Amino acid sequence: MPIERFQFTGSDGHQLAATLDLPDREPIAYALFAHCFTCGKDGLAASRIARELAEKGVGVLRFDFTGLGSSEGDFANSTFSSNIDDLVLAADHLRKTRKGPAILIGHSLGGAAVLAAAERIPDARAIVTIAAPSDPAHVTHFFRDCIKDIRAQGQVEVSLAGRPFNIKREFLDDIAEHNLVAQVAQLHKALLVMHSPTDDTVGIDNATRIFVAAKHPKSFVSLADSDHLLSRKSDAIYVADLITAWVIRYLDPVAPERAASASNAAPRNVVVRETRDSKYQNDVVIGPHHLFADEPVAVGGADTGPGPYDYVLAGLGACTSITMRMYADRKSLPLDRVMVTLNHSRIHAEDCAECETKAGMLDQFDRVISMEGALDADQRKRLLEIADKCPVHRTLTSKVHIVTKAAD
Repeated sequence: MPIERFQFTGSDGHQLAATLDLPDREPIAYALFAHCFTCGKDGLAASRIARELAEKGVGVLRFDFTGLGSSEGDFANSTFSSNIDDLVLAADHLRKTRKGPAILIGHSLGGAAVLAAAERIPDARAIVTIAAPSDPAHVTHFFRDCIKDIRAQGQVEVSLAGRPFNIKREFLDDIAEHNLVAQVAQLHKALLVMHSPTDDTVGIDNATRIFVAAKHPKSFVSLADSDHLLSRKSDAIYVADLITAWVIRYLDPVAPERAASASNAAPRNVVVRETRDSKYQNDVVIGPHHLFADEPVAVGGADTGPGPYDYVLAGLGACTSITMRMYADRKSLPLDRVMVTLNHSRIHAEDCAECETKAGMLDQFDRVISMEGALDADQRKRLLEIADKCPVHRTLTSKVHIVTKAAD
């Protein structure tokens, strides 16, 4: 997937490092991603979710807040309010250079930040929170033993995730001023709340408070068995899959001229890539569609998706059904529904009476077609003949030329 790296000016005048993950086609929408407290745009959750969304057709802008990652400035001078301001400026930059973000996504404290920033980003139609606190002051539990010293001394160095950070009194004062639940109640945008019931960093009760406060349309998804940081790649993929499926109804529909152009376009590339989450699992990306391919457990796979021959059978079955439907509609035949059941096997060539080859083994596809409707015998016979004329059937029964070359 194409990636653009650049900087934009933050609310305090420092340059903030940003990454724009892009699909290999025109994005269906743009999203703005806010990372978790002290994490960064290149953290596992942010980078994995952004890349997965890009593969599904969504352009994603992620950036490092002040003093984190590759961004300029001192983290000690940042506050929850400055993070909100930086999100608004990031949205402004995206609007000027591409298109405003229709989706705001925030992880942990970043989730609280996008909820607070949403009213200032008019392009945003859908908000997604992942393991977000219902009160930004929740982050103070990471350094609760130092709060008294921070207030007394004005600034104290604390250890967060094994790294030293300076926390100022101004940070505590700022987060105390935010009533996030009240802002959620006035959101007036579609909301998806995602949270693990076993999150021991930000408890599930935070998700409950956010969800109850929000008006419809709102949805909740339990990220069962995932940890707070979504450290497993499979959890990030799951989150991206859910976001894509949920958000589509809140985006602008495809314009008629774009839909017509797409229907006349050249065949789409099918991209298959190993996930390395299990021995044989692969991502299968076909335009805006995202699938998995795998092998059954019996042969060493994890059975997380159809096998290669399952996809071949699915292609033949879908092509058969569609071709029959087109013919029936054109001829005004009373065909109510088609169901195609398929199976693949290997047979001895000598057992195939109509086959020219009589030696060795052959692949055999068994296809059983069920037709519902008040069809007479001649109509059923004709539709079975049409089934054999579907393009995939013709491809499978003709000579096929496959060109293989190494990628540059």
